[in-house]
Amino acid sequence: MKHEEMTNGKRKEQLKNVVENYFESFKTKSFASIPYSDEVVLRAPIIQGGVHHQVKGKKEVFAQWWQPLEPALDGVSIKIIDLFYNDSHTGVIAKADFTLAGPGITLRVADLFLVNGEGKITEQENHFDASPLKG
Repeated sequence: MKHEEMTNGKRKEQLKNVVENYFESFKTKSFASIPYSDEVVLRAPIIQGGVHHQVKGKKEVFAQWWQPLEPALDGVSIKIIDLFYNDSHTGVIAKADFTLAGPGITLRVADLFLVNGEGKITEQENHFDASPLKG
């Protein structure tokens, strides 16, 4: 079902579920459970080239972003603080506290997800407050 055909309430619920599945995948260390489209485009500060470099395709996102990140996920905890939906209900920004147990650091993240009608992430841009890393 395309997002234009869904009611706003159902579409918001779909976007919320995408975000929840995304963050849950960190706790379970399960990249496969992230609802990425095969053609996903990712920008993230922790990949080579940072947010100015796009990683394209699910396989490349796994290789360039997930694999280097996965060892730091032991004991991770995440608290979703709020969700912000765009007017067309094609995207959502998730504000969350992301706590890495190993170094004992909590990052405030604001991740943007564009989601197709099938509930697959087509674009993602990650942002976080780096000040806890500077202490």
